[in-house]
Amino acid sequence: MALKVLVVEDDVDFSKTLTEFLNESGFKTMSASSAEEAEEILKKKEINLVLTDIKLPGMDGIKLAKNIKKKYNLGVIVMTAYSSEYSFEDVIKNGANDLIIKPFKFNELLIRIKIVIKESSLLDDHEKMINALKRLTIEDSLTGLYNSRHFYDQLDREIKRSVRYLHPISLIFVDVDNLKEINDNYGHMIGDKILKLIAKRIKACLRSNDSAYRFAGDEFTLILPETTAIEAKFVADRILSKFANESFVVNKIEISKITLSIGIAEYQKNEGNQQFVHRADLTMYEAKQQGGNRVIVSPAVNGRSTSDQ
Repeated sequence: MALKVLVVEDDVDFSKTLTEFLNESGFKTMSASSAEEAEEILKKKEINLVLTDIKLPGMDGIKLAKNIKKKYNLGVIVMTAYSSEYSFEDVIKNGANDLIIKPFKFNELLIRIKIVIKESSLLDDHEKMINALKRLTIEDSLTGLYNSRHFYDQLDREIKRSVRYLHPISLIFVDVDNLKEINDNYGHMIGDKILKLIAKRIKACLRSNDSAYRFAGDEFTLILPETTAIEAKFVADRILSKFANESFVVNKIEISKITLSIGIAEYQKNEGNQQFVHRADLTMYEAKQQGGNRVIVSPAVNGRSTSDQ
């Protein structure tokens, strides 16, 4: 696919000659006669590189380069015939990738363009790699949910925010009641696929500011900021009903009966983070001990659940 270059030049004849050369060199070229027109094109079109003159009617090319770097991930080469007024350092610190002095040979410009595009591509690849590595450290590879390590980091942040702004925060612990039975009957490959679908279904029941985590094995945790235990129960009931009314189909195998044990705890004043987690976990275990397929809310009093008393 041809790379797209936007030429920003108010000299009509030079702009036409330059765009013809770039088209003949294998690029797909668009042109604008002002920085303002260029910005409108960038809003609507996918562009790989901008080639702009400095002297333009209205906004100049340096300001345009600066705006582009704030909003878009693409290369910018600045052109000028006023070499005594502008330096390489001036344009680079304002976001451009290169400066070329007019008059220039088109073959030299072509080399400069290829270098900038290659550098931009390498930077883009590097950024993608860094983001992928970051995801690996916080995501569970099977379900795509956040992992338990990130759970504790995020919970600490949310509790501090809750204390600072006097907002409630609730935890939901979820255990899949019959995953072992599924693994025994159909094998762990099917079980893993089911677990992935379970995670997806749970996440679909959450609000935008809630977050879901695979805590361990077939256990999940949900952090619900600015949410009381009563409000969290509405979320938990929604999750439970979602599983009661819909079956799973994996490799043409329909598994209609998957139930969950769900425990809820609301953070109590001066409660330690680990105590908060332990209380939610105990409440989930209580739901499981009562036969599963149910939601139990921890009736915390002074940071202790009824099972602690």
